[in-house]
Amino acid sequence: MLTENEIVQELSFSRQIPLSFYRSMAGHGHPGLREHATWRWQSLTPAQREALLHDPDPAVREAAQESSWELVPEAVEAKLPSIGSLSQPFVLGTCALSPALVEQCFADDAVHPLARNRHTPAYALARLARHPEPKVREMVAARPDLEPDLVAELREDRDPDVRMRARLHPFPRTWAEYRAIDRVIGHGPDCTCPITELPTEPSPEWFAACAASEEPVLRRVAASWPGLPTALVETLARDDDEEVRIRLACLHPLAPPHLLLDVFVTRPAHRPHLLTLCNFPRTGRTHLINHPDPEVRSLAAADPTLPQPPVQDSDESVRRAAAANPVLAPEVLEALLPDPRTAEGAAANPSLPVPRMHALLDHSLNSAALPPAAGC
Repeated sequence: MLTENEIVQELSFSRQIPLSFYRSMAGHGHPGLREHATWRWQSLTPAQREALLHDPDPAVREAAQESSWELVPEAVEAKLPSIGSLSQPFVLGTCALSPALVEQCFADDAVHPLARNRHTPAYALARLARHPEPKVREMVAARPDLEPDLVAELREDRDPDVRMRARLHPFPRTWAEYRAIDRVIGHGPDCTCPITELPTEPSPEWFAACAASEEPVLRRVAASWPGLPTALVETLARDDDEEVRIRLACLHPLAPPHLLLDVFVTRPAHRPHLLTLCNFPRTGRTHLINHPDPEVRSLAAADPTLPQPPVQDSDESVRRAAAANPVLAPEVLEALLPDPRTAEGAAANPSLPVPRMHALLDHSLNSAALPPAAGC
């Protein structure tokens, strides 16, 4: 059995609790909830952190003090040796670092966290911008705090991904915008990673500018934002870049049905999710009835506008979907019920008369109640 505290910790580590929850709890009337807000110290505003450090409740003040080390370079340096090796990259990538820790990262060639850390000092960024590993230069190239001369230098980099990131530099004017871009880049068309909540969201105007950009990466960022207005959704649904269309289909509640169907057909990785969307088309799929992929044929076989569902298809799942198609008449279903290849679909068909359904259930219950045969 789990304790109350263990349940809370499990939920916290599962990432099911949005960061906005902790921010909203920082000023809650219940001290226990204000204490929970301290668990995401860097997600709070400076004013919220200050208020928690001076909270009237001693337990809240203590929790705030225990979390405040994340933004004190000397405290981070002192605490790092006691932190497990799995958590150290997270600390180095998010917390305020002392000059000694920065130099230690360079000495150990563990600079990837530095490239993302918003607290990394300017002198270290200059070294990272000229690092021999392209991935490091790429992560640095779009940072909003990068000096103009380094941006110009990285726009001429020999690596195409570095040059692309440097071209994006005018867009991430804030850290929120940088994070929004960073969580989209490099995932590929079959990525099913969830889009996690950002500590702070960029403005709607920024996402609209991304939707109109000539850079495909920025249009993918716009397509990933569920608040994009209808007019821009319609534009991105016709985008030349496949990843833009895929992200729009999977992540935007207003994605048009025809786009959802197109992505279903072309990208099997997204099919389970697409089938859960309320906009997914339930008709207009009959043109797919001869598709080579059985999963696509199954989808077409269930279309209630299909004149003749393919109950003799070579694939079991297609036959089952066809037998369950409500376009079939009751007399046709009677012919399908005795056949083990189509019985399951026919029994699930909503066109089956209610008395026949009850008869099938009664037969099933009676069969289950029979004693086992001798010798079994």
